[in-house]
Amino acid sequence: MSTTTIDARGLSCPEPVLRVREAMERLEATEIAVRLDNAAARENVLRLAASRKWLVQTDSDSDGEFRLVLRR
Repeated sequence: MSTTTIDARGLSCPEPVLRVREAMERLEATEIAVRLDNAAARENVLRLAASRKWLVQTDSDSDGEFRLVLRR
């Protein structure tokens, strides 16, 4: 399994979604781990994953950051 890691903390939309979409389109990416620090970017990445039928595992920590793991 090939994992791609994307640290999108500090990035404004649509940049996090664009980076995730690019990783999804690479054939070798079967799992994508994404770090985010705002709820809007989280929701947009979740919508993208759902539209592409990727499974998503979410986690958040006490300082307002989110970690998403997307699997094909």
